[in-house]
Amino acid sequence: MVVSQLSDAEADRIFHSLADATRRDIVVQVMRQEQSVSSLARRYDMSFAAVQKHVAVLERATLVVKERRGREQVVHGNPEVLRKAARLLDAYEQIWRHRVSSIEEILSEEEKCQ
Repeated sequence: MVVSQLSDAEADRIFHSLADATRRDIVVQVMRQEQSVSSLARRYDMSFAAVQKHVAVLERATLVVKERRGREQVVHGNPEVLRKAARLLDAYEQIWRHRVSSIEEILSEEEKCQ
């Protein structure tokens, strides 16, 4: 299934990165407002290096973009990638809605036959 040119490898990276609660929270934070890695690290009960690793996973999935500004590394979200992931989930939802509709039709036909 191709949804907005999202490859299987891209989908794997995106959903793998979103499987972790800390990474999901980082995405929420940087979608609201760009932040430095050090300001993100202050939010969590873990080392700076651990937060950097979470950001790196999100960066590989292209959910966030990190750029150097002077001595700071600033992270901001990439809403287009989230939209692609949402479209993929919407496509799966449509498949399931179609299946439910087909089951309802079968059951309706069986009731008519009885």
